[in-house]
Amino acid sequence: MNTETSTKQTSKFLSLVLRHEPGKIGLNLDGQGWANVDELLQKLHAHGQVLDRGGLQDIVAACSKQRFALSDDGQRIRANQGHSITVDLGLVPVEPPQWLYHGTVPRFVGSIREQGLHAGERHHVHLSLDRETAHQVGARRGAPVILSVHAGRMHADGHVFHRSANGVWLTDHVPPQYIAD
Repeated sequence: MNTETSTKQTSKFLSLVLRHEPGKIGLNLDGQGWANVDELLQKLHAHGQVLDRGGLQDIVAACSKQRFALSDDGQRIRANQGHSITVDLGLVPVEPPQWLYHGTVPRFVGSIREQGLHAGERHHVHLSLDRETAHQVGARRGAPVILSVHAGRMHADGHVFHRSANGVWLTDHVPPQYIAD
């Protein structure tokens, strides 16, 4: 296995334990989703994922989607968003730009047009600031369809938006009337 493949697999495993299943390796997260780095490294090693502090820092720095954040002192780590477990990321409401974008695949478009965008098992619907990023997100599952969201109108109508540390826009739900072609 080459280093790039190994790093990608380790990054995916980190996403799993920091966003969805910390118990899979017996990891403890605090209420804001932070894990102690030394504990994480020890638990990863015990589950066959050998990673040192430098390797972890490299994964955090190299992740183009900036999925993870290290605390200022480097002693804690957490996922920036995308959790299916209960955490309080301490995000404050922010006024969004007029338009945000969502990348999906054709098989979901009919349902989205009828019901809007739902968070599913996550805490929020994820939206992108630009079409290119939404295209990358949608392309993970096939040929992408990019939906434009009237975020400015939603906000004016009382919907709350947050922006995660890595620039992903978050909201609870996007009703269908705010989705443009």
